[in-house]
Amino acid sequence: MKTAVISGGNGGLGRALATRLERQGWHSVLMDIDVSGLAASSSRTPVCVDLTDVVALREAAARVIATRPSIDLVIYNAGVSQIGLFEMADAQAHRHVFDINYFAAVEMARLFLQPIRESHGTHLAMSSVAGFAPLHGRTAYAASKHALQGFFTSLRSEESRHGVRCVIAAPSFVATNIGNSKSSHVGTVRPGSSEDGIDHISPDTAAREILRGIERRLDFIPVGRVARLASLLMRISPGLYQRLMWRGIASAEN
Repeated sequence: MKTAVISGGNGGLGRALATRLERQGWHSVLMDIDVSGLAASSSRTPVCVDLTDVVALREAAARVIATRPSIDLVIYNAGVSQIGLFEMADAQAHRHVFDINYFAAVEMARLFLQPIRESHGTHLAMSSVAGFAPLHGRTAYAASKHALQGFFTSLRSEESRHGVRCVIAAPSFVATNIGNSKSSHVGTVRPGSSEDGIDHISPDTAAREILRGIERRLDFIPVGRVARLASLLMRISPGLYQRLMWRGIASAEN
């Protein structure tokens, strides 16, 4: 039985990915700071861990590696956002976004590097439209996703000689927490909670498109119509994308 490790596994997209993989005969390891509601089973192992705690993450990864016959897929799905203009944001919140969205993923990749090499498996980084294009009111989030995408596209060239794939999935607006946009103590919110998104897609739809892209051996998977259009516009007319993004998101503030 193949094993997928999913960070942010208790979120809407993490659960949807796990459910679809389990239907295909995979075992999913769901790592999250809160695993309430996740029951262990023959096809699922919840792991409670603070991904920003390097020591705790290292210990959790070691337990997973020791108990599973192979690690075939690691999905870097954990993330937070910060919604608001840069002039109103503080440095602590900006750093917190990077700690979860970028540095936790990099440390996970380091810990699972050898097991993925041994299985000739796949690193799947959950980026965003904000990973390749600007996004009004989310400077920290966009910066962290640009960094995440840059890391894994660069890692791809290093790991290809080991038979390892590094895939980037870039969903648009996944409706995982609509109406639940209460900020944390550092001003960050859960992804998918904003109400100013465009053409939201369900977690299950996003999971289906992502796993289909992996099956098709794509290196980059824009997920949802907005993501596909944004990817196209950023290649042919970044200026047009900027104007449409402003009209669709920024103007909602006015």
